[in-house]
Amino acid sequence: MDFKGKTVLITGSSRGIGASIARAFAKEGATIIINYVQNEKAAAEVAADCIALGGDAWHICADVTDEGAVKNMVTEILLETGTIDIVVNNAFKPYVFSPEQRKLAWELSWEDYEEQLHGAVKSAHHVCQAVLPAMQKKNSGSIINIVSNLAAFPIVPYHEYTTAKSALIGYSRNLAKELGAFGIRVNCVAPGLVYPTSASELTKEETKEMIISQTPLKRIANPDDVAGPVLFLASDWSRFMTGQTLYVDGGLVMK
Repeated sequence: MDFKGKTVLITGSSRGIGASIARAFAKEGATIIINYVQNEKAAAEVAADCIALGGDAWHICADVTDEGAVKNMVTEILLETGTIDIVVNNAFKPYVFSPEQRKLAWELSWEDYEEQLHGAVKSAHHVCQAVLPAMQKKNSGSIINIVSNLAAFPIVPYHEYTTAKSALIGYSRNLAKELGAFGIRVNCVAPGLVYPTSASELTKEETKEMIISQTPLKRIANPDDVAGPVLFLASDWSRFMTGQTLYVDGGLVMK
């Protein structure tokens, strides 16, 4: 894949899956914007990695749940590069994947759901709204939203997180329908448990073993496993795909 001359905005990319996606784009020559909200040191390190791998990169702080901050970020990117060709909405509200610590259905408040909806859907909406004028102007673009295989198979019922990611799939399909006329594609990538990441660090061995036992490829994904499908959906190799969700979980979910 050749992403030379392409500008890629990846939200929440100072660590974990987002950082792996950034490095993968860098290997293919892209210009990558590392979005972060707290850890500037980590974001700067990812940007440096991307440059060392052959891409161009810089980091930019913006809380993607804040509409004004997103607009300012996108304006800055467009002033610097003149274009945003690819967006990966990877940021989400911090969530601990621990079967023992999760809230049960009768313990959840609406505010718990709302927090995750803001982190997943509201943030993606702000970013999409901000980049759409530039993409519509050039009649092309690719948006990839990172969701979860839990939306199809809640092997552990993380209610509020899974509900938010399910809503993001619905949002993406509607966006794909609306934006196809402008040459803009919208797809989702749905990983299963990804380890190691900060979100999965409390996942116990018995939970991992339970998931592995039900997974045809008999292992858990690492962050690099998610990057390939994202690059595929961003590339011309998938130019006639939109509104789709790719499950990246070793075959745990088969669609």
